[in-house]
Amino acid sequence: MRVKYYPDNEKVVEAVKDDDPLLMLISYDGSTVLVSNIDDSFEHHILLRLMNYKDSDINKYFRVVVNKSGCDWTFVCPSDYKGIKDKVTRIKHFYNDGITLISKALNAIDYDCEINIPDRYRRHFNMLRGDYYFE
Repeated sequence: MRVKYYPDNEKVVEAVKDDDPLLMLISYDGSTVLVSNIDDSFEHHILLRLMNYKDSDINKYFRVVVNKSGCDWTFVCPSDYKGIKDKVTRIKHFYNDGITLISKALNAIDYDCEINIPDRYRRHFNMLRGDYYFE
């Protein structure tokens, strides 16, 4: 897992000291983590662009906003995730992969906090009502 900082490591370390929110993008394959103070990049699409990635590749990353009090996951499961056709199976895989990789990314930047999916991103869970067990 390679962690890249925008605009640089020092600015992110300063944000961590101040407990400012950080934007993080974790690639679905777990190879790359992009991190920035939210005030330096404003949103995930912009962070991609600023780091010379195509912002149209947003659906190749788990997206979170994190500070010491918690990690909010923008839970948006792409319809083509891992080529899984069945929606319920796809969402379960996305959830499990996300929890695993986001946890590793948080550990890589020395954060120990809970991963939360804000209510506005829980529509997939509402669809799965009665099927909350994720293996």
